[in-house]
Amino acid sequence: MPELPDIAAYISAIEARVLGQPLERVRLASVFLLRTVHPPPASVEGRTVVGVRRIGKRIAIGVEDDLWLVLHLMIAGRLHWKPPNAKLAGRNALASFDFPNGSLTLTEAGSKRRASLHVVRGEEGLYSIDPGGVEIFETDLDGFRAALTLENRTLKRALTDPRLVSGIGNAYSDEILHAAHMSPVTLTHKLKPEEWERLFAATKSTLSLWMERLRKEAEKSFPEGVTAFRPEFAVHGKFDQPCPRCGEKVQRIRYADNETNYCARCQTGGKVLADRSLSRLLGSDWPRTLDELEALKRR
Repeated sequence: MPELPDIAAYISAIEARVLGQPLERVRLASVFLLRTVHPPPASVEGRTVVGVRRIGKRIAIGVEDDLWLVLHLMIAGRLHWKPPNAKLAGRNALASFDFPNGSLTLTEAGSKRRASLHVVRGEEGLYSIDPGGVEIFETDLDGFRAALTLENRTLKRALTDPRLVSGIGNAYSDEILHAAHMSPVTLTHKLKPEEWERLFAATKSTLSLWMERLRKEAEKSFPEGVTAFRPEFAVHGKFDQPCPRCGEKVQRIRYADNETNYCARCQTGGKVLADRSLSRLLGSDWPRTLDELEALKRR
């Protein structure tokens, strides 16, 4: 799922192309995309774009009369910039927003249709679909700590809960925790003051680094290659590859459609965290340390 740095890059590229331009037409190829009835999509047609902003992991495009198109890309949704009136070809094409200078199109890979479009009016409408998490660059350490300690959650779950922190998902939470030298399963209520400082600093620095990097790329061309797996990442998507800090192989915890990647040497004091599927299979033979894991691999 595109996260804060990816959404920021999209917004930068969209602003450069549509700000001040009239939205001529909205074309929907999927009835499942639209999640609101009033105002209708046709109400934004012919109106000039006056702003583009982020609402959590959503992209909001505002036009005259305080109307907003709010896109949530979910896991597989992606945006593309095409020539004017580009055809909505293929089963993955869901919508097109047509401007005089080009068409902003939305596609979604796979068979599940999770991406969404809301048409809302004013700040009240935007507020109604905002999950409410704190904005990392608009809060301080105390606000950050207060949000993440509303419940006693693991750091991984707390960082990725949009009701607590805005814009962070599976990929960047792995990178943040690696930068902070912290375990993804540490409970928020157990953090010491100096650990909160380290986590807050790592969150801001990691997101700043990637926002700047992706924005620079978006200045050259529209961001077509948005992905949760980047070669420059330290641990996310790097299972069994060397940690760039210590050289130890990156480990993972798999669950449902996601996985958490971490370095046992840098983040968990050498302890290998239990992977649910494998720990069920291995039972008491589950390796607890890196040495035990290597011994298991040599059997």
